[in-house]
Amino acid sequence: MADTTKKTIILFSGDYDKVMAALIIANGAAAMGDDVTIFATFWGLNALRKHQKVSVKKKPLQAMFGMMMPRGIKRLGMSKMNFAGMGPKMMDMVVKSEGAMFLPQLLEAAMEQGVKFVACTMTMDLLGFKKEELLDGIEYAGVASYLAEADEANVNLFI
Repeated sequence: MADTTKKTIILFSGDYDKVMAALIIANGAAAMGDDVTIFATFWGLNALRKHQKVSVKKKPLQAMFGMMMPRGIKRLGMSKMNFAGMGPKMMDMVVKSEGAMFLPQLLEAAMEQGVKFVACTMTMDLLGFKKEELLDGIEYAGVASYLAEADEANVNLFI
């Protein structure tokens, strides 16, 4: 039976605007007292990467993935209207003018509210991400763990 106070989000996208949407929803649900889990997989893992480069041993192809993908939430591109990287800067201008929270602040607020962030271990293995490269305070699990949480939730989103 679904728990009306539990929400899960699969964060598949690493696009600025989609990550922002997931974090706004997660923060809203957490503020209402709901338990929220964000299961980050594939490109969504980029939002959980540390900003600084972490020296870890990787296979050559996995090292290339790491170099080609954005490192951390501050470097995500827009899904539409990226304009060679200007899209996120333009969105930040709008966020500032409206007094809203910037993407890093949304992530910090979600963590402070107890939103559980889970990195997909299978995707980490495929793309060569190491725990040292991801933010502190997140959890690691496979799809079976996510599915068990989703079975208990009354809302499950794929972003």
